[in-house]
Parts: sequence; C-alpha cells; structure tokens
Amino acid sequence: MKSPSDTLMYREAKETAAVVERQLERNAATLAALGRQLRAAPPRFIVTCARGSSDHAAAYAKYVFETRLGLVTASASPSISSIYDADLKLDGALFIAISQSGKSPDLLRSAQAARDAGARVLAMVNVEDSPLAALADTVIPLHAGPERSVAATKSYLATLAAVLQLVAHWSDDATLHDVCARLPADLRRGWDGDWSALADGLREVGNLFVVGRGYGFGAALEAALKLKETCGLHAEAFSAAEVKHGPMALVGAGFPVLFFAQDDGSLANTLAVANEFRARGARVFVAAPGEHGPDALPLPADLAPIATPLLAVQSFYRAASALSLVRGYDPDVPPHLNKVTETV
Repeated sequence: MKSPSDTLMYREAKETAAVVERQLERNAATLAALGRQLRAAPPRFIVTCARGSSDHAAAYAKYVFETRLGLVTASASPSISSIYDADLKLDGALFIAISQSGKSPDLLRSAQAARDAGARVLAMVNVEDSPLAALADTVIPLHAGPERSVAATKSYLATLAAVLQLVAHWSDDATLHDVCARLPADLRRGWDGDWSALADGLREVGNLFVVGRGYGFGAALEAALKLKETCGLHAEAFSAAEVKHGPMALVGAGFPVLFFAQDDGSLANTLAVANEFRARGARVFVAAPGEHGPDALPLPADLAPIATPLLAVQSFYRAASALSLVRGYDPDVPPHLNKVTETV
C-alpha cells in the first residue's frame, strides 16, 4: 500500500516550484521578445484551444487576459475544425493551443486551421519537439519535465505560471513581474499547508460540488476533474455566480461543497454563497487566504489574488493524492485512463 507521499501525483506536484523557476530562467528571452511584438502589433482578440486539464488552464487564462490585457478571449472547440471542418474567421487573432503532449490530432488540426485563417498560433506545450510545437509560430515551453502520473499536476500548474509570465511581459507590468518572481518561494511555503480536513471529510461521500469564481473558476474545474479520475468521486464544478441558479436545489444536510476563493472583488460573494450552503446544513470547505475554522483549507494570507489559484491547486493535489488512497484507489493509474489522450 502506497503512502500519500509515495505517489507520483504527490511527488510531481511537489516539483512545481522548481518547474516555475526553470520557466522564469529559460523562457525570459522568448517572452520578452514576444511581449514587445504583441505590444507593437496587438491581436484583435484571443482564442484558446485545449482539452481536459489544459482547458481548465485556459479558463484561468481567459480571466487573466481579459482583466490584465482587456482583450476578449474565447475558447474554441477542437471539433469545429476536426469534425465539422468549419472555417473560423480568425484573421488578426492570437490562437493559443495548450497541451502537455502536443500530439492530439484534433488540436493539431485546429491549430493548422487557425494558421490558415490568418491567426498567429502560440503553443504552450510541455514536449518541445512535439507536432504542435513544430506547427506553431511561437512556442512557450512549459519545462515541467517528464510527467508519469496519469493525473496531470505540475504540467497544469506550469501552464498557469506560463500564462502569468506571458501577460507580465506583454503588459510590461512591474507588479505582475514581481508576482511571477516570487511564485517559486510562494509555492514552496504553500506546500506544507494542512489540507487533511479535505481528505478526512470526503472519505465516504459520493457526490460533491466544487465552486470558484474569476481567477478561481479554473481551479474548481480542475479539482472536480481530479476528484473524478483519482478518487472515484462524482464532483461537479460551478461558478459562485451560477451555483444558486438551480444546482443549490440538490444541496442538503451533509452535502459537501469545496470553495476556492481569492482576495479580490469576488471574495465577498463567494464567501456569502458558502455561508448560504452552511445554513442548509452542507459540509463546506473553503480554500481562501486568511480563512480560519475547522473546515478552512489554509493558504498564505499575503498572496496576490491572481496567483492564489496556483497555490490552492497545488495543495489540492496533495490532498487528492491522500484522499485517493483512503478511498481505495491509486491516483497514478486511474481506471480506464491513459496519460496521452489523442482525440480525433
């Protein structure tokens, strides 16, 4: 029987701080040049294209791009090109394809279609000699190194860090550069946060809501996916702005709900929704900077809101590894899943 710290999921998630340090060093010149180019000739809009955890990273990127760059950002379904063979009007767009392997046929087809339609194609990819990297106009390597656990961890967090670094260089924002520079140290000090309440509280449950908003919504999506694939737990993600529009009807006494929040304009609303769930008797877990209490999942209190999801998801991965084992699963080899999914 593995211990929680013996799993690949645990060990690879723990590498995230070192991964971000490599990114900051190795991608600096590429991103500085790209930032200058994008400031000189900004795209009309941004389109992301990804699947699975990479698409959850794209959900985070949407909020970062729109709040920090003021550019409308949309998610393109790969099937628009690979199945429906539809021509999208992407002239003047920045098309960002996100992938760990860079091999999925539908993503490659979409990236090629975007180039043919006049978009600039940017690949965020971990495998630098992949077909996606070869196709792209510009490549931002994730530098996560080999990832053997089927459940992606460090490659997901590396994508979020790469998004922050891209926007720091593009906007030439000194404050955001500082946020990126301190990320490795923040990730290291956040790793030891005690999230055992989550593993203890979800040991016997069958269903769960995961709720976030703004920068934290992608974290909710990612956590719900990981709970399904590593813990056999039916988890669904919702925005704190949407969960009361129907899903709340399912919540009663003992129903577990996990909240991700950051200290920005969304915090008060997210915590108010959490309190509404508590009033219904739900078992509420809250990951937010500075939160206290028996079901609070600790995060450092001085985090920049835009960086908070990286530390929250890192701590979540550690807790999910432990939860998977106590529920009788192995988080490194989820049933019926492969590391690389090549969707047509």
